[in-house]
Amino acid sequence: MPRPLLLSLSLLLATMLLSLAIGSVFIPPAELLKILRGAGEETFAIIVWNIRLPRTVLIALAGAALGGSGAAYQGLFRNPLADPFLIGVASGAGLGAVIAMSIRWPYSFWGLMAIPLAAFLAALLTVFLVYQLARVGRIVPTTNLILAGVAFSSFATSLTSFLMIRSTDEVRRALGWLLGGISLAGWEAVLSLIPYLVIGFGGLLLSGHALNLMQFGDDQAQQMGLNVGRARAVILAASSLTTAAAVAFAGIIGFIGLVVPHIVRMWFGADYRRVIPLSILGGASALLISDVIARVVIAPQEIPVGIVTALAGAPFFLWVLRRAKNQGYW
Repeated sequence: MPRPLLLSLSLLLATMLLSLAIGSVFIPPAELLKILRGAGEETFAIIVWNIRLPRTVLIALAGAALGGSGAAYQGLFRNPLADPFLIGVASGAGLGAVIAMSIRWPYSFWGLMAIPLAAFLAALLTVFLVYQLARVGRIVPTTNLILAGVAFSSFATSLTSFLMIRSTDEVRRALGWLLGGISLAGWEAVLSLIPYLVIGFGGLLLSGHALNLMQFGDDQAQQMGLNVGRARAVILAASSLTTAAAVAFAGIIGFIGLVVPHIVRMWFGADYRRVIPLSILGGASALLISDVIARVVIAPQEIPVGIVTALAGAPFFLWVLRRAKNQGYW
């Protein structure tokens, strides 16, 4: 197994164990290992298997989705600032999810499946609109992309707020979700999320070579034998699907899709056949660490994980913005 992949898997395992151990009731490492082997105290076992493990798996899957889709968006647009949050995709998916929530689907497997489906359709529409608004001829300038994303994000957020005000019974749940609160943390949510991510991750992992070719520009990639239109459609659909699924079940969480792919490229190189899987694993670890911080910073109360990622990610974004300007991305 390649060393970067081994390191990423080891970090993910460590953060998952940390997430299982830390909470309102601390579970000692020795006791946690007993529980995972099928033994241990019954009270602790119920906490781990019924509450913390589904939450941990859900957060890891959401972080993996954001990390992988962020890497794909940056490669697709050849832009270091293109992530699901900054170009408005997360807000658009959030609007679709809130619309689905307002319909009052039953809390069942098929009811939960409807929420990410609505978020996916809204995410695709958002990508199309933002890309068209930012496009100048055959070029998509960074400034235009960010401005179009911010404008559409504000529009989607306003509509989301309006729907929350109208749906008074769902305001508290939707508000916590809007800030990155994990409102659906049972095994039903995990099982509903997995089908979307299997399809999305499959498309992303198979697109590494295409993303490498697309870094040379569409014309040269076409000359190298790549069907650019089809590749772009597959990458766009896969990354939007994973983003929508993450937003639908974990809320709007910013900066994971921006920070993690940058760190992966700085440490392990720019080959997207490596960047995509490492960003998926790194996104899972990063969001798990953020969630642990959210649980302990003002314990026993818990703050939405989106606040933690924003506080950590905003300074990193400013650094990337300065670096991108110096390297001539404008």
